[in-house]
Amino acid sequence: MKRGHSVQLSSSPLLASKTPVWRSKLIVALMALGFTGLVGRAAHVQVIDNDFFIRQGEVRFARTLTLPPNRGRVLDRNGVLLASSVPAPSIWANPEDLDRDPVKLRQLAKLLDMAPAELDSKLKNEEKTFVWLRRQMDESVVKEIRALNIKGVYDIKEYKRLYPEGEAAAHIVGFTNVEDKGQEGVELIFQKQLAGQAGSRRVIKDRLGRVVEAVGETVHPVDGQDLQLSIDSKVQFYAYQTLRDAVAQHKAKAGSVVVLDAQTGEILALANYPSYSPDKRGNLTGEQLRNRALTDSFEPGSTMKPFTVALALEQGLVKPETPIQTAPGRITITGSTITDVHPYGVLTVNEVIQKSSNVGTVKMAMQLQPREMWEMFAELGFGQKPQLPFPGVVSGRLRPYKSWRPVEQATMSYGYGVSSSLFQVARAYTVFARDGEIVPATLMKTNQPVVGTRVFSPEHAKAMRKMLQMASGPGGTGQKAQTMGYSVGGKSGTARKQEGKGYASKKYRGFFVGIAPIDQPRIVVAVMIDEPSNGVYYGGAVAAPVFSQTVQQTLRLMGVQPDMAVKPQIVAKAVEESF
Repeated sequence: MKRGHSVQLSSSPLLASKTPVWRSKLIVALMALGFTGLVGRAAHVQVIDNDFFIRQGEVRFARTLTLPPNRGRVLDRNGVLLASSVPAPSIWANPEDLDRDPVKLRQLAKLLDMAPAELDSKLKNEEKTFVWLRRQMDESVVKEIRALNIKGVYDIKEYKRLYPEGEAAAHIVGFTNVEDKGQEGVELIFQKQLAGQAGSRRVIKDRLGRVVEAVGETVHPVDGQDLQLSIDSKVQFYAYQTLRDAVAQHKAKAGSVVVLDAQTGEILALANYPSYSPDKRGNLTGEQLRNRALTDSFEPGSTMKPFTVALALEQGLVKPETPIQTAPGRITITGSTITDVHPYGVLTVNEVIQKSSNVGTVKMAMQLQPREMWEMFAELGFGQKPQLPFPGVVSGRLRPYKSWRPVEQATMSYGYGVSSSLFQVARAYTVFARDGEIVPATLMKTNQPVVGTRVFSPEHAKAMRKMLQMASGPGGTGQKAQTMGYSVGGKSGTARKQEGKGYASKKYRGFFVGIAPIDQPRIVVAVMIDEPSNGVYYGGAVAAPVFSQTVQQTLRLMGVQPDMAVKPQIVAKAVEESF
């Protein structure tokens, strides 16, 4: 069989291509070139120059989650909690992806304790991807919100600060804001130690905000340090409660109490009224936030007289039994007249303190050199900022002795022309409790022996304690300071409040500062009542009772055995003090 001729299909007019061959080849070449470019671009993006695109991907999907540390606790000297943190999740939403089921949203609003209209207002902007709905909620409520299973509503782990002692310790402990940063008191002072260090976790999130992958190493948070204060929570509570009742009784503007351990310098209590609740700060005012015992300065009045008399004893100018003529109850210094409430006639140095005689004190002061008085006041801490890490602590005012006029030296001897805080006066009185040594004060619990600075000799410090005991006993200005079961000694003070360039006619501060027990002192207590307005304003009448109750409760809690077998002999008729 003969092989036939092959059939040329292209010869068919139906199959013949009208496109030129060169054009087909050009198209194929262009397509090949395009694919080559895409491959090259892909290699450049994925391998050669991929930093930019990696960054953009991370911006869109990679997140660094902050792992909050647990804030350190604040404890009193016995380990009682003054401040602690508890888990308190916060609720947030992504309006862009929110499931807007009206029934679920009404239930959500109810759990968030807000009106539906308020919730709608927070969620109305659908372009936002993050909105806080409620910060630091109870765990039980958050569980109910989770049960609603609303798409676009999430919770995040946070901590809430609790203050078990409430108003009583508010001015010491302070508080934190919603971001858990200290705003006042110890919370502010020791913010760095308490806060700790936040951790971090690098993750990849999808479009809905869900974590799909962890990338990089997780840095675990470092919890904050615990702080143990010198404060005794029970003493603090009793001091605050007693002060609050006294302020209400005398219709006063405010008041403060300071309790110091005379042996260690530790602050056992520091209370102010009015106070505030650290957990409820919606209606706070500046008046409530002020730690008056540290931030307010004033003329301490007759509470300064024991220091002047102690210096006169130290210089050998007088002895406790030295008689001083105070008649006719007034003395004129460079044209200015200083008076006593009553003309006492001849008084011993002991009786000058007992009766709180301005004239007797001035006569001793004018035998001293201004420099001697200034150095003594400075050694006691007046005119110097207390070494306490508190915001707003005042230094008071003690002018240079070279600028003193004779009348100014005279008035400073009984507490006018010099200013201080209540805390400064309380610390100064440790010089009598410590047999002539003044000790540094501390807010932190310490187990180390404290070394004081000698100002007076032990002999003269003990002599002053006896005078202070007389001032608190029958015939003294501070009789209401006497305490059931314990011997006490102290000095009352009353000072007119400064107003403008002079003194207000009917505005006073009443003070009482003292020590107990008198023979073996353990504590110093200072009390200030600001502007009593019920007709009684002498320090011996308004502040001394607070001192008495605070001393009794404090010594009992410290386990100090009573040193008096009988009731104090309180005389019904009070002795008015000069001021």
